[in-house]
Amino acid sequence: MPVFERAGVSLYYEEFGSGYPLLLFAPGGMRSSIDFWRHSPFDPTAELAQDFRVIAMDQRNAGRSRAPISAVDGWETYAADHLALLDHLGTRRAHVLGGCIGSSYCLGLIKLAPERVSAAVLQNPIGLSPDNRTAFNEMFGGWANDLRKGRPELSEAALEAFRARMYDGDFVFSVSRDFVRACRTPMLVLAGDDLYHPAPIAEEIARLAPDAELVTKWKTPDATPAAVARVRAFLKAHQ
Repeated sequence: MPVFERAGVSLYYEEFGSGYPLLLFAPGGMRSSIDFWRHSPFDPTAELAQDFRVIAMDQRNAGRSRAPISAVDGWETYAADHLALLDHLGTRRAHVLGGCIGSSYCLGLIKLAPERVSAAVLQNPIGLSPDNRTAFNEMFGGWANDLRKGRPELSEAALEAFRARMYDGDFVFSVSRDFVRACRTPMLVLAGDDLYHPAPIAEEIARLAPDAELVTKWKTPDATPAAVARVRAFLKAHQ
């Protein structure tokens, strides 16, 4: 079982295919793990492995990955994990593809180490809308409650501070609009259309970023093959 250990953190990951590296950040909110790709409109571990070295992972405290939790954890903590995994795998530069919360992980890694990311695909990006703040807080709360059942030593105060650092912000939570406006990394944005993944967020990312393309129709069975082909061509063009 491939596990990367660092500073008390155990990160589970899997690799598929070969070629230019593509690091995946799965959907699933705080439970973001490899298995969620099986329920996505398309599974990049299957669809893209013939062209890329696809690296998928369970985020800390999701799936088979484990880590301590402190009041100072936040998006930067995850980005540090992602960068450390790339280092562990000897990968100097890679594409990233994130679904749901994974889109914000993509942007967080680009912020931390822009020279390490050659292109990003943001699938179903999360973001704040006038009516979904409560939904994000409840999603975090459900994950935290389940985690504490097996780890009662976890501090409620630390979890609440962690939640605030993750979701008390705005826009896409992990980075600001000013960051996206200045970001030179090529992006392909596959828009969402629901409470957690508002279409206006995807549209705004694509409008702000200097080098971004927007795809609005990609989830339905009739549209998915063309969307996968577009993702593949986009990534190949920027490797």
